Amino acid sequence: MLELVLATGNPHKVEELRAIFASIPEAGPHALGLRVIGLKDLPGHERFHEPKETGTTFEQNASIKAMSYAVQTGRICLADDSGLEVDALNKRPGVISSHYCTHGEETGLSREVRDQANNNRVLFELQGVPMMGRGARFVCVIALAEPFLPGEARLLARVRGEFEGRIGLPASETDDSSLAVPRGSNGFGYDPLFLAAPEFSRTGAELSPAEKNSLSHRANAARLLVPRLRALFSDGASLSGSGM
Repeated sequence: MLELVLATGNPHKVEELRAIFASIPEAGPHALGLRVIGLKDLPGHERFHEPKETGTTFEQNASIKAMSYAVQTGRICLADDSGLEVDALNKRPGVISSHYCTHGEETGLSREVRDQANNNRVLFELQGVPMMGRGARFVCVIALAEPFLPGEARLLARVRGEFEGRIGLPASETDDSSLAVPRGSNGFGYDPLFLAAPEFSRTGAELSPAEKNSLSHRANAARLLVPRLRALFSDGASLSGSGM
């Protein structure tokens, strides 16, 4: 069985990626026989340290994480970096999406408090922008790396998935309930603000888990990664340098 380490200690993220790969016929148990595990599934996981994400792009940060954990674990590692891009905000929040309210700094706020503050900042900065100008997308870049020389790793593949939509309007700015946000309880982060394309009638937080796993930026990136995985593990060939 092909075993990949997802470079995260978040069990929900591991389960999400497992579900996504399970929904892709080419990656299922009768194709690749893929098994995704998290860092906490490895012995001695307490010694792993999280690398500093010093990149200015999703691609750079995903690569930093994948290569760092490949060295630390001695295994092939998959890492992702994701966030929200809003066209009217010059692609912000971008790589600081999870800490947008604190300008990218970790200040110890709880996830719930931080999500609310992030959403409030995005809505504030979009005041007065009409619906057609509120285009946005969730972005996910997945990087795959393997340990190479002692203390070094090499990048095997990197793919980018996107999920298009628009940021809705606060209820105070619209009489159309289908455009008013935040709405929904199934998501987190910016999901309650994000009206998913192509209908733009439901937010990311109103989609079922199955719908989200088929439409999301992470799902789209995973689909692009599957052919690379098949090529890599079917004949043992390295994908180093491809997909950059």
